[in-house]
Amino acid sequence: MLKPLADRVVIKMIESEETTKSGIILTSNAKEKPQIAEVIEVGPGGNIDGNKVEMYVKKGDKVVVSKYAGTEVKYEGEDYIIVKQSDILAIAE
Repeated sequence: MLKPLADRVVIKMIESEETTKSGIILTSNAKEKPQIAEVIEVGPGGNIDGNKVEMYVKKGDKVVVSKYAGTEVKYEGEDYIIVKQSDILAIAE
């Protein structure tokens, strides 16, 4: 498993399908990039550049992320994105 360092978080975008009124299924590739993701792993936080960083997200949280944030990574056949906690805009409850 990927273990993020410092204030980084490993997320996986949540795939969604939508059906139009005429019955056509739109996969995530046919629409705008989704912004809801699931937190897979969380870094330890700690002191970063002399500032204490507390991690507010935890594994399993559903979060809203900045649209083009992070670095895309393929690991063991799965697609993940590694973002800084500051790129996470909200926790979806």
